[in-house]
Amino acid sequence: MTIQFSDKEEAIFKQIGAVADKMNMPCYLIGGFVRDKIIGRNTKDADIVCLGDGIALAHAYANELSHKPIVAYFKNFGTAQIKLDEFEIEFVGARKESYQQDSRKPQVEQGTLVDDQNRRDFTINALAIGLNHAQFGLLLDPFNGIQAIEDKRIQTPLEPVQTFSDDPLRMLRAIRFAAQLNFVIEENTFKAIGENVHRMKIVSQERITDELNKIMLCSKPSIGWDLLYKSGLLKWILPQMLDLHGAVYIEGKGHKDNFYHTLQVLDNIVPHTQNLWLRWAALLHDIGKPATKKFEEGHGWTFHGHEVVGARMVPKIFSKLKLPLHEPMKYVQKLVLLHLRPISLTKENITDSAVRRLLFDAGEDIDDLMTLCSADITSKNKQKVNRYLQNFEMVKERMQAVETQDQLRNWQPPISGELIMEVFGLTPGRNVGVIKDAIREAILDGIIPNQYELAYQYMLEKGAELNLKPVK
Repeated sequence: MTIQFSDKEEAIFKQIGAVADKMNMPCYLIGGFVRDKIIGRNTKDADIVCLGDGIALAHAYANELSHKPIVAYFKNFGTAQIKLDEFEIEFVGARKESYQQDSRKPQVEQGTLVDDQNRRDFTINALAIGLNHAQFGLLLDPFNGIQAIEDKRIQTPLEPVQTFSDDPLRMLRAIRFAAQLNFVIEENTFKAIGENVHRMKIVSQERITDELNKIMLCSKPSIGWDLLYKSGLLKWILPQMLDLHGAVYIEGKGHKDNFYHTLQVLDNIVPHTQNLWLRWAALLHDIGKPATKKFEEGHGWTFHGHEVVGARMVPKIFSKLKLPLHEPMKYVQKLVLLHLRPISLTKENITDSAVRRLLFDAGEDIDDLMTLCSADITSKNKQKVNRYLQNFEMVKERMQAVETQDQLRNWQPPISGELIMEVFGLTPGRNVGVIKDAIREAILDGIIPNQYELAYQYMLEKGAELNLKPVK
């Protein structure tokens, strides 16, 4: 098989090969770049493995270039990186690895190309292409990785139990590649994941979460989450998701499987956003359901307040996964808390007050909230789905009308606490909060318009009710 490089790529790789020839050093293009070229995926990263000093090769190549790029090198790891515009090249010497039982960090020694290919995680990542002049473009495929790509198969080059025991993160990478590429994990390879889930304890949470985020950004992330569940890894990574799985029937009445409903919501939202945190909100929107599940005689299953319980769970989940605890967490928590509000507006006579409150509570995230709510419609009844979507369009139109009239997105009441204290000569305390809340509620309820002068007059009236007199 011949790999088709772009003109720019071919020029770069031939020059690297020429430099390596001068140094009498065999070198190869290896791993993900080769895989993605064969699959037809865009890639901006290339790994060069050489039989010698990778850092020396990187410096020698950089010296050949007129613009002399910076060589970022890491002596302890024997690696070097060069950025050429958007293209990043990493150089490393071929190595042989061995592992201790209590660590996924290998003991490394110099090795051959075969040693380096043996240590690769999957056959599709063990492909190498010669760069030296004598064998430029020659494909080396010791584990039949080309066939695995054609079969859309994820498989380890060596015994999978040993591969995963050595570096348990590879189990998550197998699932991530299956989700990204829409490949199937080979039977024995998948079985080995189930046998090694306990090894996840030696993997840092940051590395685990990095793989989860890559799964979340796939075109169909449900593939990854379903494999996490079926492999047994989900119990170690996010056990709260396990509680969503399954349906219980009492008196012939059952609820839907909220785990697979959640995965459907996640897939539904993907075409509408690349926002990682909106996707996390989709994954966690019903996380409070297991804790609130209740069977009511004559009615069936209920999950009253699951949005409140779910919102309370979000900070603990983000903390455990070491996801950002500031704006992203608050954003996800807000959407989980509010995800039923637009749906409730489709089931009642919409009042301007209810619309104002939703706009006020959602703020700048109202559009994302509506995207989440639309994705949350997973009924197999197409008429029901269309009816809900039509109702959502009516709610959006009403929101747009109210927003145009009242300008409530990112709204702050026209009267601040500081002004209330200044007018009445108050220090921070209960009365300031009472007046400020009264003004906000009056505007949201439509008692007064969102205008400074009328809000100021309303403040004076509320102050009088509290026996407060203006000091000026």
